[in-house]
Amino acid sequence: MNRETKEGRIVMVAGPVIKASSMTGTRMYDVVMVGEERLIGEVIGLEGDVATIQVYEETGGLRPGEPVYTTGSPLAVELGPGIVGMIYDGIQRPLELIMDKTGDYIRRGVHVDALSRERKHHFAPTVKVGEKVTSNSILGVVQETPVVEHRVMVPPGVVGEVTFVVDEGDYTVEEVVAKVRTPSGQERELTMMQRWPVRVARPFAKKHDPEIPLITGQRVLDTFFPIAKGGTAAIPGGFGTGKTVTQHQLAKWCDAEIIVYIGCGERGNEMTDVLKEFPKLVDPRSGEPLMNRTVLIANTSNMPVAAREASVYTGITIAEYFRDMGYHVALMADSTSRWAEAMREISGRLEEMPGEEGYPAYLASRLANFYERAGLVEVGTTDGRVGSVSVIGAVSPPGGDFSEPVTQNTLRIVKVFWALDAKLADRRHFPSINWLKSYSLYLKKVSPWWMKNVAPDWYEKRQEAMRLLQEESELQEIIQLVGPDAIPPAQQVVLETARMLREDFLQQNAFHEVDTFCPEKKQYRMLDIILKFHHMAEETLGRGIPVESIKAMKIREDIARMARVPNDTYEKVFDEIEKRMAEEFKRLS
Repeated sequence: MNRETKEGRIVMVAGPVIKASSMTGTRMYDVVMVGEERLIGEVIGLEGDVATIQVYEETGGLRPGEPVYTTGSPLAVELGPGIVGMIYDGIQRPLELIMDKTGDYIRRGVHVDALSRERKHHFAPTVKVGEKVTSNSILGVVQETPVVEHRVMVPPGVVGEVTFVVDEGDYTVEEVVAKVRTPSGQERELTMMQRWPVRVARPFAKKHDPEIPLITGQRVLDTFFPIAKGGTAAIPGGFGTGKTVTQHQLAKWCDAEIIVYIGCGERGNEMTDVLKEFPKLVDPRSGEPLMNRTVLIANTSNMPVAAREASVYTGITIAEYFRDMGYHVALMADSTSRWAEAMREISGRLEEMPGEEGYPAYLASRLANFYERAGLVEVGTTDGRVGSVSVIGAVSPPGGDFSEPVTQNTLRIVKVFWALDAKLADRRHFPSINWLKSYSLYLKKVSPWWMKNVAPDWYEKRQEAMRLLQEESELQEIIQLVGPDAIPPAQQVVLETARMLREDFLQQNAFHEVDTFCPEKKQYRMLDIILKFHHMAEETLGRGIPVESIKAMKIREDIARMARVPNDTYEKVFDEIEKRMAEEFKRLS
C-alpha cells in the first residue's frame, strides 16, 4: 500500500460514504486510509477542504473525529509475476493470504500485498545493454505457470536506452532487473512489478476490427451467435435462466489464453462453486489445470458494496495488462447489474439527482467506459505485437424485464446479445438462449475464418438452419389454430428438422463429460448431418413416401446421440451415421 501522508478528520458517516475535513490538496480518486483501523477508501467528491470518500470496507463503528490519512495516489493494481492463479477481492487483496492471516472472516483494515514480496521468480532477460526500448517492450520472461509465459514489460510512458540488465536468475518483484536512460538523461530503475490506476485504460497504438472468433465449445454461441476475439457480449436473463452456468462454461472452455473472472455481487455459494471447481478442471487444449491461466476476482453480495463498484475496474486493468503482452484475454463479469446497483446505492448516499429507476444519470457512460476497454489492438511495440480483451457481461434484470435501464444501456454498447429465456429454462432446455431474440453483429466478420478453417459452406449451413428454426416458429402459431395433423407433409418435415436442431444441436449439457465442450469441426459435422437428413427427407417425401415413415426412422436415435460421441473419435462415428442414414432412406424409397 502507498505511504500515508497528511491527515484529515471524519465529519460524517453515511454507510459506505463518509465526509472528511482538512483535506486541502487531495485529488479526485486518491486512495485514503480511514479511521484508526486504516480502512481503504477513495475520494469521489471535493468541495472546499471537505472530501467525500467511498470506503471499500465495512464502516460500522467509525466516528466523527477519527483521522483520515491520504496516500497521494489513485486506486491502482499491482501487475507482475504471481498474478495468474490468484483469487482477489474487488480491490486486489489476495483472499487466500488474508484467510491465512485472519481466519475464515476478513478482519477490517487488514492489508496484504497483492503480489508476494518474498517469492522469487526465475527471470530470463531478453534485452541487452545499449538496446532502445519503448513502452511495453519486453525486458525478459518469467515462466509463471506451465501455460503462461509472463512477459516483463517496460511500463507505459518509459522510452530510452537500456543501461543495465540483470543476469538470468531468481529475483523478487521489487528487485531492479533493468535500468533505462530516458531522452532527458534521467535513469529509470525497472522492477518486474508495475502499478497502474484502475480507472485509466492502458494505452495502445491502434484498434482493429475483430475478425477471429472466440471459440467457446458451446454450439448455440459458436455456430449461431459468435463473438470475436476483442468483442463485447451481454447475457441478460432472469433468475434461474442459467447466466452464471453459461459464464462458467465460457470461462472453462473458450480459447482465450488468459481468463479473468469477476464475481461481482453474486451469491457467495455461486462463487464458492467456481473456487472449488476451477482448480480441478483440466483445459482441453493444454491438458493443464484451468487455474494455470485464470485470475479470479471475488466480490460477493455480502462483501462491502463500494468494493463491488471497483471490482470491474480491477478486472479489466488486469486483462489489459495481459493483452499488452500479446495474449488474447477473455473477461467475464457476473453480473454488471450488481455493479450498477452498487453505483445506485453510492449515488443515493451522495444525494445525487436520480435517473431512471433510481440509477445515477451517468449509468450509461460508466457502462460504455467499461465495455469500450475491450478490443483487438496493436500494442505499439517494434515487434508488431497484437493482443485482445473480449468482455462478456451477465445482466440480471429484475423479473427478466429486458426493458429496464441496465439491460437497455448495455444493448446499445455490446455487439452480441445472448437472450436467456425463462420459458426455455422451464422446459429444461439449456443453454436457454432464445435463437429468435439473440443476435451477433460479428457474424459476417468471423464467417471468412469459419469458411477457411472449418468448411467453405459453413455460412450457408448456418443460414439454412436459422431459416428452418424461424419457419418452425411461424408454423407453431398455425398449429395452435388448426392442430399438427392439418399442416402439409412438407411443413411437417420442417417441424421435425427444427425439433432435431433444437434438441440435438442447440441443447447442450454443461455437466456431461463429453457434451460440455464441442470442438468447432464437430459442431459443423453435427449441423451438416441434420441438414442432410432434412434434404433426404424432402426428396423421399417427393417420391410419395408418407411423412410418418420418415418420423419413425431409426437413424433419428443415432443423430440424437451425436453430441455424446467422444470428441477424439467423432469423425469415424459420424461417417457411419451418414452411411446408415443414406441406406435407410434408400430402403424407405
